[in-house]
Amino acid sequence: MRTELSFAPLNEIETEWLAVLAADTQTAKGPDAKPEPLLLTADEAVKAAASVLSSGEFKAGANETLLLHAPAGLKAKRLLLIGLGKQATATLTSVRNAAGTAVRFTKPRGIRELAFALPDSEIPLPAGARATAEGAVVGDFDSDTYRSDRKDLSVNSFTAIAPASAEKSAVEAAFAEGAIIGESQNFARVLVNEPGNVLTPTEFGRRAAIMAEEVGLGWDISSTERLRTLKMGAFLSVTQGSEEPPALIVLKYEPEGVTDGPVLGLVGKGVTFDTGGISIKPADNMEKMKYDMAGGAAMLGAIRAIALLKPKVRVICIVCATENMPDGKAQKPGDVQTAMSGKTIEIINTDAEGRLVLADGITYAKQLGATHLIDAATLTGAVAVALGQINAGVFSNDDETFGKFNNGLAASGEKFWRLPLGDEYAEQIKSDIGDIKNTGGRYGGAITAAEFLKVFAEDTPWLHLDIAGLAWNDENKPFIAKGPTGVAVRSIVEWVRSY
Repeated sequence: MRTELSFAPLNEIETEWLAVLAADTQTAKGPDAKPEPLLLTADEAVKAAASVLSSGEFKAGANETLLLHAPAGLKAKRLLLIGLGKQATATLTSVRNAAGTAVRFTKPRGIRELAFALPDSEIPLPAGARATAEGAVVGDFDSDTYRSDRKDLSVNSFTAIAPASAEKSAVEAAFAEGAIIGESQNFARVLVNEPGNVLTPTEFGRRAAIMAEEVGLGWDISSTERLRTLKMGAFLSVTQGSEEPPALIVLKYEPEGVTDGPVLGLVGKGVTFDTGGISIKPADNMEKMKYDMAGGAAMLGAIRAIALLKPKVRVICIVCATENMPDGKAQKPGDVQTAMSGKTIEIINTDAEGRLVLADGITYAKQLGATHLIDAATLTGAVAVALGQINAGVFSNDDETFGKFNNGLAASGEKFWRLPLGDEYAEQIKSDIGDIKNTGGRYGGAITAAEFLKVFAEDTPWLHLDIAGLAWNDENKPFIAKGPTGVAVRSIVEWVRSY
């Protein structure tokens, strides 16, 4: 989808489709209180064309839509009203979702061009321009890649219309940033959407290398012999049961002129299909386990955006890619593995494999010079039990590092909730035969998994993102399609840029 920015008056825009935002300004309460929609534009011609607002037909609820044909006084052939919800609670996320709603409303109706009026009140520019670009690009993605009767319904052109009074250079820069971040989120979604017979660990590495070449990242992709040389026993243990060789994916972003300061390590779980191994999963919904590499995909999407946005900080990205299969050579419950760090791990459940690959990825990131760490993984079902499909979990061993991440959530629009760590939880993963166990029992499963990773992060400032509950949409939403979400890409980018 081509994204463009214009500063022309709305009534002069010649387009098939002009979208304008509205908010509910109602302050009265009680059963008789009525919504009071307000168009977020100063253009009098648009206000006149949208006189239907006074009828009560359109309430400006979040992502609510109303389509008007042949609006009087406008050159646009159609006027689409999109609600942000209550004026007092409208945020950048509201605008991002509205832009996605505009695109997704347009796609099935055979319209290939869309103009979208940036709000000239309530939401500050240029941040609103960035959120609009992100939402529009993300809204254009659909997961029906392999349908033989698939019809390309993509919106070819999305033009955001900024108020003439806006600071042009700042709005242009923010809009371009938003398009980059949205495209990088979609890059991650494409990877997550691929079936396991297509996106093998080797193919995962190949696509990472192609992307790295395109955006100017340094890269190195290696496999089993390299893992053995590095003594990555935890990672190797997961690969034992698969006919597919693993891939150790390393990408480096080194901005010109930056030779000191922090080195940020991004580590992603890249299990391209997870059967659970010998501790095999139930058959129901196992097909979704192709998405068990969503953490790795998020890291690749994030470093793609970083390479294009060019922040002045060095970044290393490591994705540990493998399958987890129940072959005769697969590791067994009761086995003891030695991680790259030298820690010994008693295997209680072979389906707790993500933390094993991340353990060696974290150690390797430190060996390569990372001074600060962030990992992302679809690590536990327990995090979704704790937080539902509303928030992803975030853990940290350092309040300052968490603070930087948390401060970026207003811009990223993603929902993360910090969960605790502590010695009492760490006790649950102590092993009688080795140093630690790879599960800590039924209770606090997301926390004990994080405690496991903390053993390998040690004193390095570290964040762990457990995105299992949000990496896949089970239903279509007005602003984003059913399927992979690309969650965490935007938040990781914000965290990196904070340095």
